[in-house]
Amino acid sequence: MTNPDYVSVTAAVMRKEGKVLIAKRKRAHMGYNWEFPGGKTETGETLEDCLRREIREELGIEIKVGSLISSQKHVINCQAAIALYAYEVFHLSGDFTLTDHEEIRWVAIEDLEKYAFPEPDRVIVKALQTGQACVDSSQ
Repeated sequence: MTNPDYVSVTAAVMRKEGKVLIAKRKRAHMGYNWEFPGGKTETGETLEDCLRREIREELGIEIKVGSLISSQKHVINCQAAIALYAYEVFHLSGDFTLTDHEEIRWVAIEDLEKYAFPEPDRVIVKALQTGQACVDSSQ
């Protein structure tokens, strides 16, 4: 396999009362149902702008993008490659309206392991559970 071209993808980690927001996909992807909401960058878009746009589109709310929580590169089934950047985000305004997800849940960090996340999101879960400010596994 040649070196893959990585697609930049963002993920939002939103906290409320000691819990974090996760979203259930309408259709399972590779057997995984749950994820941190976010999505792929568009041409010329910064990671922060991408995350604001994706959350507006997927959840109907406006957010403030905070600190980077984790970054990683991941090859999926030798066919696709992503560079995933997870950021702490803060809800600024708007009511949650689901367009891309079946359901959202506020889950205690210690309970996240009970949910079926794809491998890239599991790195985010680990960063949250260990209290690390940033986990960079992209090297």
